[in-house]
Amino acid sequence: MTANPDSFVGAFEDSQLIGVVVASTDGRRGWINRLAVDPHFRRRRVAKALINEAEKILRKRGMKIFCALIEDSNTSSMELFKGCGYRVHHDIVYFSKRDNEQV
Repeated sequence: MTANPDSFVGAFEDSQLIGVVVASTDGRRGWINRLAVDPHFRRRRVAKALINEAEKILRKRGMKIFCALIEDSNTSSMELFKGCGYRVHHDIVYFSKRDNEQV
């Protein structure tokens, strides 16, 4: 957070935090992480504004590829990203290693 404080973006209504996103980079791609909007404020374009702000931050860092990992059951997030110009890649396989099934 100290090195890249602009990576952490909040959306506010008055003084209430209603949405967040974390923008990160792996040196080649910009990543949209932890996008969340309070359920009472959904369907008001808050998430889209957060995605746009994250892309702006990542462009300042030289990124030209923007990515997000979305679980296949999260259809509303998939539709949101599609509406923002993102496309699904079926040629990528996600691997993970877990110390146990509870993490």
